[in-house]
Amino acid sequence: MKTNEIKGIVKERYARAALSVAEGAKGSCCATERSASSCCADPITGNLYDSREQAELPEAAVLASLGCGNPTALAELKPGEVVLDLGSGGGIDVLLSARRVGPAGKAYGLDMTDEMLALAEENKRKAGARNVEFLKGEIEHIPLPDESVDVIISNCVINLSADKDRVLREAFRVLRPGGRFAVSDVVTRGAIPAEVRKNVLLWVGCVAGALDQEEYRAKLAAAGFRDVTIEPTRIYRAEDAKAFLSDKGIDAAAIESQVDGRIMSAFVRATKPATAGSVVAAPPPRAP
Repeated sequence: MKTNEIKGIVKERYARAALSVAEGAKGSCCATERSASSCCADPITGNLYDSREQAELPEAAVLASLGCGNPTALAELKPGEVVLDLGSGGGIDVLLSARRVGPAGKAYGLDMTDEMLALAEENKRKAGARNVEFLKGEIEHIPLPDESVDVIISNCVINLSADKDRVLREAFRVLRPGGRFAVSDVVTRGAIPAEVRKNVLLWVGCVAGALDQEEYRAKLAAAGFRDVTIEPTRIYRAEDAKAFLSDKGIDAAAIESQVDGRIMSAFVRATKPATAGSVVAAPPPRAP
């Protein structure tokens, strides 16, 4: 499928998830069609935030969480830092980041879906967050100046992009020298069956668009990043795979040996070199 087609499907599904949350339901598991009852046990999106974190936030921000990790718990945010969340959805990670960086810092959220942005703004209002700003835009074209951010986080969104090289170049551009890339994402290790890779519903569901961990490392290095590490946070076994393959028309039992342990959620870290002249040239950003 073409890039614009993938983007349109992703936008439609996440808009639907936002509207579902606005009506009081749990957002679909990583934008799939599963019911709210099974969502609680979803092996990718379930049980990512502890009860203390959830208690700090508006209920709608928690319900709208469609991520695969908890980047704010691992990013080691410091007071006064400026944080950007790529694909911020209902705002859960932005609001948690805002608390960690404090009133002297700032947390930006970037999303392309109007419905998610509306939900995020309402969650910001309910949380009383004064150091938060939500921006409309695409993660391939970040509407912020060069070297304006200390930390970039993201939660199971970069894998949805059809142009990951552009996303990583943009992330490098907006980070200040010495800035940190600290994202949760779905990655793979080893060969994955072609029928899983080509299924667009699985792309929207975070699996088909996932990079192999070595390819992820190479793309980060090509964008200019250094000190790349990929730390698995959840490794999905064959039994877990059935949960997110069976409702896509794929015979999970027939390919379980080919997916067992090869799909995982991971925390991906990298840094932008602090030395002068290390910036990799990137195309200028689009206007917001």
